Amino acid sequence: MSITAQLHDSVKLQGGAAQVNGFGLEIRTHTPSRALLQNGHELEVYDLYDVLAGERAPAAVFPLPWPGWDRGVHSVSPDGTFAVFSGQRAVRAVGPGGEPLWEYRHGCWGPVLGHTHTGDEQEVCYGSEHGSCRVSDDGRFVWAHVVLAPGEQDWQECWVVLDARDGREVARLPLDSAASGSHQISHPDGLHMGLCIGMGQDGIMLHWARWDGEKLTGWDLNDTLDRILMDVHPGHPGFLTVEHYGTDLRLHALDGTVLAEGEPESSDDEDPSCWDYGGGFVDADTVIASTVDSDEDPDLARHWLLDAHTLRTRGAITYPTGRVDSYVCPLGDGTWLTYDDASGTLHRWTEATS
Repeated sequence: MSITAQLHDSVKLQGGAAQVNGFGLEIRTHTPSRALLQNGHELEVYDLYDVLAGERAPAAVFPLPWPGWDRGVHSVSPDGTFAVFSGQRAVRAVGPGGEPLWEYRHGCWGPVLGHTHTGDEQEVCYGSEHGSCRVSDDGRFVWAHVVLAPGEQDWQECWVVLDARDGREVARLPLDSAASGSHQISHPDGLHMGLCIGMGQDGIMLHWARWDGEKLTGWDLNDTLDRILMDVHPGHPGFLTVEHYGTDLRLHALDGTVLAEGEPESSDDEDPSCWDYGGGFVDADTVIASTVDSDEDPDLARHWLLDAHTLRTRGAITYPTGRVDSYVCPLGDGTWLTYDDASGTLHRWTEATS
């Protein structure tokens, strides 16, 4: 079955690819979705819907704290008054004027164990490995994936909860990962945080945790080390994942129990299609998924809509502008984003009404 998409709005946006193929979009349940765009040595913050409506002035601008460091997944507070940057050797909170609010020092993400530093905090060491941070939806805490500081013990990664006012560590969860990178998603219930750690060919580690003000409780889905955290939605108590190599999507309860599973449709059993890592909830009833990277045959590079409760495929999406080979990012409000690299245009789509 073919499902027709309808163009909702579009805008030329330099760096807009990060909204659909990266971590340039921060979605929260009770605040507008934000576009986080790096422009030179600054992080510009926009209300996504304002950008799509033609607004050119950022809502806030935060100077990047470490020139030359272009890794890490950063976060902005729900009220937009501060940003938290995930660096190679520290997590730093910064105000709009660039003033450092606090810094949490940790071990270096550089892959060469025991390497020396010059003492210059601006030094960027060899390696692309990085962590991530996420401000909680109430703005009170910062969750950060870091490496333990030198001298605490041998190399170990951990997940720390920091007081957003001063960067004081209030809790930590030791991890068994060896990350190439990570990202975090806050659950719509306002209590739980998800951490997805990519370890290259060694697989994926997926953790959930809850900080109740006194105790940090964590659990994981790491028996097989192969599931990427994709998305959450207020209409679902759990979360959505995709298998590391794209063999299936799964809808989970918050404790990890599998509620539904969906495999990509394929016309070639010898070279089956695979889901990409991008996708998620268009709304409470609909999931969008992509097979753009699954095959060299352009006819198999498609976006698909699935039932969000059963993960049964409803059909492939047909775009009125012709074939779209972009990654896809759903916004949870009934729409999704694609980005045209050739024209530098960010498009927002919805399912056409009959």
